Amino acid sequence: MTSARSRAGVRRRPRHHLPLQVLLGFLVVYFLVPFWWVIVNSSKDAPGLFGGGNTLWFAGRIDYLGNLQQLFTYDNGIYGRWILNSTLYAFAGGIGATILAVMAGYGFAKYRFAARRFSFSLVLGALMVPATALVIPTFMMFSEFGLTNTIWAVILPSLLNPFGVYLMHVYARDAVPDEILDAARADGAGEIRTFLQVAFPLMRPAVVTVLLLSAVASWNNYFLPLAMLSDNRLFPVTVGLGLWQGIASANNAGSTSLWSLIILGALVSVVPLVIAFFTLQRHWRGGLSVGGLR
Repeated sequence: MTSARSRAGVRRRPRHHLPLQVLLGFLVVYFLVPFWWVIVNSSKDAPGLFGGGNTLWFAGRIDYLGNLQQLFTYDNGIYGRWILNSTLYAFAGGIGATILAVMAGYGFAKYRFAARRFSFSLVLGALMVPATALVIPTFMMFSEFGLTNTIWAVILPSLLNPFGVYLMHVYARDAVPDEILDAARADGAGEIRTFLQVAFPLMRPAVVTVLLLSAVASWNNYFLPLAMLSDNRLFPVTVGLGLWQGIASANNAGSTSLWSLIILGALVSVVPLVIAFFTLQRHWRGGLSVGGLR
């Protein structure tokens, strides 16, 4: 009797989750359709794009290799330089922002000093300010120091990540017990050794999260480098593709169809982000496991 009821309950349980499963399925399709569109149309040439065929399926001719060759050779291979620029900005901005966020968040969480609450309130207030609202004041400040149209005009503002500081503060406050730090200090460990060997391993999941978010934000940054840079050799891939889009809209590309290159360039620019996510995800899960065991 009991077993029959339990089996009936197990059979009925999925019905309660059916609306949620339908909603999740709809969201999966909603987010994957644009990505599928990019994959399909990056294989087409100009006649395939504007020939009136199905935009969600491949044309008669699939030429990824030809489009890739044209993408990396057009305008003396400027797209490859844009990819390298984005890699530099994302690497320097992501690493730098993560280091500063870890140091500041850990300091706010584990140390008591004058004006601590006021300083942390300023960090929380910075979360409310849109990043685009700071671009023009930042441009005016950097122009006074002669740093506009340089790589530093993109890297230095990317080092400030108020959300990363807040996330590290919350995580360090809860995941790093004060008793462990006091025990390490009692054993003769200095503050730097205590942080590196005791606190940092416990904070690793949050560190990877901040690193991933900072790198992605630096890679996808558009408005800041658009305002700071005038030399197209310093453009990241986001601004470079926007430049090509303007040229294609004005039909000033001559015999070359830039729309095919823009779509394929957008697809190629996503690949490093996907690789970074899956690479860091392994350390993310490992950090969570270590934190749970401790």
